[in-house]
Amino acid sequence: MNFTVSSSTLNNRLQILSKVLNPKNSLPILECFLFEVNDKTLTLTASDGENVAKAQILLEDADSDGSFAVRSSDMLDTLKELPEQPITFKVNLPGNNIDVRYQNGEYHIVGEDANVYPQTPILDEDNSQFVIDANVLVNAVSRSIFAIANEEIHPAMNGICFDLTPDYLAIVSCDGHKLVRSREHNIKSEEPSTFILPRKPASVIKTILDKGSGDVIINFTKQAAQFIFDNGSLYCRLIEGKFPNYDAVVAQNNPNVMTIDRKSMLSSIRRVMPFASESSELVRLHLENGNLEISSEDPDFAKSAKENLYCEYNGNPMSIGFRGTGLTDVLSNLECETVQFDLADPSRPGLIHPTEANGNEDVLMMLMPMLLSE
Repeated sequence: MNFTVSSSTLNNRLQILSKVLNPKNSLPILECFLFEVNDKTLTLTASDGENVAKAQILLEDADSDGSFAVRSSDMLDTLKELPEQPITFKVNLPGNNIDVRYQNGEYHIVGEDANVYPQTPILDEDNSQFVIDANVLVNAVSRSIFAIANEEIHPAMNGICFDLTPDYLAIVSCDGHKLVRSREHNIKSEEPSTFILPRKPASVIKTILDKGSGDVIINFTKQAAQFIFDNGSLYCRLIEGKFPNYDAVVAQNNPNVMTIDRKSMLSSIRRVMPFASESSELVRLHLENGNLEISSEDPDFAKSAKENLYCEYNGNPMSIGFRGTGLTDVLSNLECETVQFDLADPSRPGLIHPTEANGNEDVLMMLMPMLLSE
């Protein structure tokens, strides 16, 4: 079997698929990529046993169909050093002997039997389905990852919840200190259903999906989900369990409202944070009409910092403390020009959301405060 493919295209696909691979595997074959040629289409597969990612490349030249597996390191280490050019695979399938030829050279490797590679599981026929734009999915997953929990007591919080309701699709993550909720109002279902996507496949989706790749079809059951998109797919095991009632913890009745330029506030916090206590990372926000004072201090090393920013503020003068990394995570994962903080008092969570509407989507983030010592 002989076929020719672009070196940069192949390298790009394999680099993305490699995010699925584990450094150590119970099955040695899972250290390999699976190559399958069928009707001048090359399908590449990577798996860690629970997650299976596939990518397809259309071939201009392929003389026959066939499949083989090859160690990921043998492909990645060489391809990343090759400039853009066509490379030709000459594969002797009975012995899995592979010659890879390119403009200035060639190399020879021995592959593995494709029949040993685990087959991708098939979802049950009674699966649920919805369709979402790739750009919307990537944005929602990307902004949610930082708030995924990592705990043993409540494993359902160790992922991103996709909650399909008759009114909207909610995509939610929460670790007990931070909450991110994205609602897509143009995606809904008369039959409510939900699934929890683990951190690893969420990170893979963020990497593997091109924002301009059109619609993504998501099929899911209680145990697994499959994301089908242009030129590829991702199968993954899901987290079983019940995600907490996230709407119940969202703070209500927050009369103190601040509107401020997001990038200016983010930059100011990053400048002030090095002067905060290393253990607490406490950043104090003091709000009065037209002014936000951002400050931090570390009494152990007798250092402190303070900055003032213009803001629009409707409410009583108040001071509230947040962990600096929490604030920077929230502000850096929003893509708007200005943000709104809805606050009640220094002991209750703050709600942060964009001031501008974004089509059928609304985004809300919640951050728990830290105790201030006067």
